[in-house]
Amino acid sequence: MARVKGAMMTRKRRNKMLKAAKGYWGAKSKHFKMAKQAVLKSGNYAFAGRKMKKRDFRRLWIARISAAAKANGMNYSTFMCGLKKAGIGLNRKMLSEIAIADPTAFTALVEKAKAAL
Repeated sequence: MARVKGAMMTRKRRNKMLKAAKGYWGAKSKHFKMAKQAVLKSGNYAFAGRKMKKRDFRRLWIARISAAAKANGMNYSTFMCGLKKAGIGLNRKMLSEIAIADPTAFTALVEKAKAAL
């Protein structure tokens, strides 16, 4: 049986990695070894970044809800506790959107939360 050389697959693998490193600065986009390291590292950063994005948005929503609740004479934790006891199952994203877009509706939610407590 004939011997199979790996040149085609090696070139394919290298080109795939260099294509992923396109736009990187200096040798990181030209040399395979450096491109491979850069792509693997950037993959780790991207993975961590996707998790951080969720955390950051949740923090933003909580800050917005807290500010709106304080404007209505209530703090965040008691407001959320009141909503839970009142059986209102809105998530933090929607609550923050309501606080920004429709302050009167948010005030009504605060009143319901106060009544439930």
